[in-house]
Amino acid sequence: MIIVTGASGFIASCLVTKLNELGLGRKIIVVDDFYKDYKDKNLSGKIVRDWIHRDIFLNWFSKSASIVDFVFHLGARTDTTSTDKKLFKDLNLDYSKEIWKICSQSDIPLIYASSAATYGDGKFGFKDDQKNLDDFKPLNEYALSKHRFDQWALKQKDAPPQWAGLKFFNVYGPNEYHKSRMASVIFHAFNQINENGSLKLFKSHRKDYKHGFQKRDFIYVKDLIDVCVFFLENAKIPNGLYNLGTGKAQTFNDLANATFKAMGKPVVIDYIDTPKDIRHKYQYFTEANMSKLKKAGYKQRFRNLEQGVKDYVQNYLMTSKYY
Repeated sequence: MIIVTGASGFIASCLVTKLNELGLGRKIIVVDDFYKDYKDKNLSGKIVRDWIHRDIFLNWFSKSASIVDFVFHLGARTDTTSTDKKLFKDLNLDYSKEIWKICSQSDIPLIYASSAATYGDGKFGFKDDQKNLDDFKPLNEYALSKHRFDQWALKQKDAPPQWAGLKFFNVYGPNEYHKSRMASVIFHAFNQINENGSLKLFKSHRKDYKHGFQKRDFIYVKDLIDVCVFFLENAKIPNGLYNLGTGKAQTFNDLANATFKAMGKPVVIDYIDTPKDIRHKYQYFTEANMSKLKKAGYKQRFRNLEQGVKDYVQNYLMTSKYY
């Protein structure tokens, strides 16, 4: 059996679809807070073996570990604006530790979602060699919870036989309809352009960046889940933390142009002040160093922003489809 936690969410539901495409649907056990029915459409029509509510999963897992072959732990509290330390500790740190312990005791491979947010302002770069991990200063409680679990995992003597923490960079793509403010910039750009014919982007408040030239490493969710499958199919990959971006940062202007082009509309961009409450935490540049994953044998090419946005906009957003 293959466990997928956070299965109703954006990334995990896309992974469930991919596993269905590979003929593994009957082996999937999905875990989430299924009381939140606003995410139901993300799993609609997908083949799974069983559904287990998040609150009872750890108890079930401790008793049923013998039937589990692999765990994708993608469930987490992901609101970067929340300051609820206890919630992040409970869901992102302590819950993840329990999953790790059961996987370790029962020799079950574990792939979990870390985050590029753990790098903080990028002062120490974006390399996943783990050498300067303790120097990172995450900028919000979400990032801090992910960072603390990475630190904890690397210190454990008892570990799953195969494990990896994947540091997701700026992920976008289908099945994020429910994410509201936390949805990708592409999702919000599409809706703004649809409603107003124009797009608002944050101004730069630094002299070394022109408006719209802030850069992020945007990765399409379909590329991300291909990497997840790579770990599933290759048991000899060295354990540890791995960046998961494209390795090439692109500007918000690139994002805007790609979205307008995919929608067949003229480019109209308005630059607005970055809200003061997030200005001091705003990242002007992120770019994944992908050499570690490539050294581990991953050879597939990642879509650039224009390719990913075209597929997302034309095949999902414009038709309100799910993946």
